[in-house]
Amino acid sequence: MTFIVGHRGARSLWPENSLSGFRNLLTLPVEAVEFDVHLTDAGELLVIHDPALDRTTNRTGPVRALGLGERHDVTLRGSDGEGIPTLEEVLWLFKDSDLELQVELKADAARVPYAGLEAKAAAVLNALGLADRTFLTSFYPDVLATVRRVAPHMRTLLSFSRGSIERLGLAASIEVAMTVADVVDIEMSLLSVEWEAIAGRVPLDRLGVWTPNSEEDLAYWLAKGLRNVTTDRPDLALAARGKELAHAAD
Repeated sequence: MTFIVGHRGARSLWPENSLSGFRNLLTLPVEAVEFDVHLTDAGELLVIHDPALDRTTNRTGPVRALGLGERHDVTLRGSDGEGIPTLEEVLWLFKDSDLELQVELKADAARVPYAGLEAKAAAVLNALGLADRTFLTSFYPDVLATVRRVAPHMRTLLSFSRGSIERLGLAASIEVAMTVADVVDIEMSLLSVEWEAIAGRVPLDRLGVWTPNSEEDLAYWLAKGLRNVTTDRPDLALAARGKELAHAAD
């Protein structure tokens, strides 16, 4: 069965990467959750998508510049006064669930990966006993190569967009991906156009898609036999999968 992954919790249903959104996701029978981690210069691991505060909070400026504990003075847009959670806070929330955790290791505003983020994230996961049901994910093959070196027990997932293949081309990019990643996640429009080329190189049980959100798109990708479908609308994905399973039973 294809895993349904709540993207940034479920960003079209609740404030993205928020503790309230993650709690709400726990009420849905999905298999996995995806969220993002930045490293501040003060050493905190913060769960937020963008390298800047501007889009999703009431503050501006780079995430990495937040002082120790300053996250408590930042409010997530659309939330009831929530601040930016730490990686440890999010992991504690999911600790007693059986959800697969897909933890994306982000880069700063200059698109430079944070030095040491791989080992720091792995250390928190190890301390909470969650490494065995986690993927560390990235758009950067070098980041996952570092994960393989500093935390070889961790599974890895490489995400692809059209921009990801500009330098090497599709075939070479996939070849690199298969050396550093256990799972390859492809942006929906790219996977659609390049389906034969990609599916011919990546086994379906190692291939995922992001982020179909309409009922039509979700039904289409859930029927392809992929490992996982990452979506902002896990509620619609569950409904689509239910219809597919009911139709198969008939």
